[in-house]
Amino acid sequence: MIELRADQMVFTFPEVHAEAALHLDFQRTLRIPDDGKSYPLPPGLGRFPLTHVDDHAAAVPASWVERGGVMMPMFQAEAMWISFQSPSVDDRASYPFLVKIATGKINAVTGEEWRDGANRDPQDYLVVPTQPWLDGYCVEKGKIRQFVAMPLGAGFSAEEQLTGKGEWGGVQVEVYPMKRDVFERRFPKRPPSDRRERLSEMMFGALSAPCAMDAEEDECAASMGLAPGGSMEQEIYDDPFDLADWDLRQRSRCFVHLTNSMVWRAITGSEPPTTPPTAAEYESAGLPWFDWYSEAKAVAGSEKLAGLKSVKEMGKEKGTPALPENQSVTPKNVVTLKGTMVKGQVREW
Repeated sequence: MIELRADQMVFTFPEVHAEAALHLDFQRTLRIPDDGKSYPLPPGLGRFPLTHVDDHAAAVPASWVERGGVMMPMFQAEAMWISFQSPSVDDRASYPFLVKIATGKINAVTGEEWRDGANRDPQDYLVVPTQPWLDGYCVEKGKIRQFVAMPLGAGFSAEEQLTGKGEWGGVQVEVYPMKRDVFERRFPKRPPSDRRERLSEMMFGALSAPCAMDAEEDECAASMGLAPGGSMEQEIYDDPFDLADWDLRQRSRCFVHLTNSMVWRAITGSEPPTTPPTAAEYESAGLPWFDWYSEAKAVAGSEKLAGLKSVKEMGKEKGTPALPENQSVTPKNVVTLKGTMVKGQVREW
């Protein structure tokens, strides 16, 4: 089951475990410069607002209603990252989840077109809570290119660059829980004095129905896609478990539609968030950037995604400046976050 709570999507699997819950939200953030440099992690500036597509069925494209799900507003060339949180069970460990993320039905880890299920060679998913967030496309080991919103149909999105078509846009999320018996075996209950140690080990170690993702797309000026932006230092961690540990019979998936901010206002009658500060403005204020440190093994990255052109490169090719306020910065206040963050902690300023 998927519920929308305070601009978070909450995936629960009561048939597997009463406390198996994954919280996912989309964080507003700085758009890092697309200048050939690789930057630390930018902060979270608050959640993007989310609303049920069904609540606005008369105002959105028919294809959106057919797919269901939720929608959220983004300005053109605005960036975002995805936050994952899994609450602890009986104060002993966070329940593990296998999470697949795609944009325009292009897998953000492998660059392959969408495939159901979990695939290990190459790994096409994330493992939560080992992976606390995802900021962009996995282009090589230890590096991603930031998620940046661009109008669908303009040729910038990863989907359009890899398939030649802008049919889907948005973000697709699919979640699978760990099997209950595997969780109980791998993470047995311990005396209260040992629970903090177990949590540290784990860090390393309602929509009424699932949202459809099979409908054909109507062309719509409201739709936004995600394109690769600047380079960032971030690892996508290898699955420390066996593929057989995941309950692939239990699945929840959802389509997150992206709309430009003007259309959001027209559809919902509410104002979208204000534009975030630029990287230069943020740095001039002396605010922190972040470096996430973990000893977990990272995946190699995708050659397909590494071959994509960034928004800046595509704009230059098209003769249309598409990335305003792209000045380089040199982050001076970089805070190192260890792999033993407090449960639920979000990087913020």
